[in-house]
Amino acid sequence: MKIFAINGGPRKKHNTAQLLQAALDGAAAAPCGEPVETEMIHLYDLAYNGCVSCFACKKIGGKSYGHCAAKDDLAPVLEKLSQADGVIFGSPIYFGNITGKLRSFFERLMFAYFVYDANYSSLAPKRMPTGFIYTMNVTAAEMQQHGYRQNLQGMEMFAGRLFGEPQVLHAFNTYQFEDYSKYKCERFSESEKAVYRAAQFPKDMEAARLMGESMVTAGR
Repeated sequence: MKIFAINGGPRKKHNTAQLLQAALDGAAAAPCGEPVETEMIHLYDLAYNGCVSCFACKKIGGKSYGHCAAKDDLAPVLEKLSQADGVIFGSPIYFGNITGKLRSFFERLMFAYFVYDANYSSLAPKRMPTGFIYTMNVTAAEMQQHGYRQNLQGMEMFAGRLFGEPQVLHAFNTYQFEDYSKYKCERFSESEKAVYRAAQFPKDMEAARLMGESMVTAGR
């Protein structure tokens, strides 16, 4: 069994990456009758574009029908994911939505699997558990107030149609900097964020761990 985490953020050891690693740790430690392999993929390490509308994935009888034809750093990742038993997607929230890097990844991952028929049928190789982990600077109330939740539900819906209903974890009011005194940011109170983080982030880490564990137990 192989579970992947897709880090759609630029940092490898900060909020999003930490939660994704907790999910992978949960998957690796889950009770299972077979070895569980895990792998973190950092999208910002890869050189690739989003969909370029070549439509090779839709061409009848074409050698790339049902999968993305582009050859770049993302191509071997998409091949790996076609054999995955579970995937967790993670992103910090920029301007109310996922990063551009993750959005481009989703275009390449998902578009080829949707058939242009009356029902938008799926060519995904298998159904599998998926999860979305979002980290954001705003509070839960601000997320709702500014429409972030509606923005994020689109990709969750597409993933659900292809792979199955995803699990979702939101981590709010996150720390952006290690030392707030070095940055112009009076909009936020570091002391309030510190109190919130001390109380909440361990709970977020545990929720991520349980997400990863459930992917393994659900796939048995």
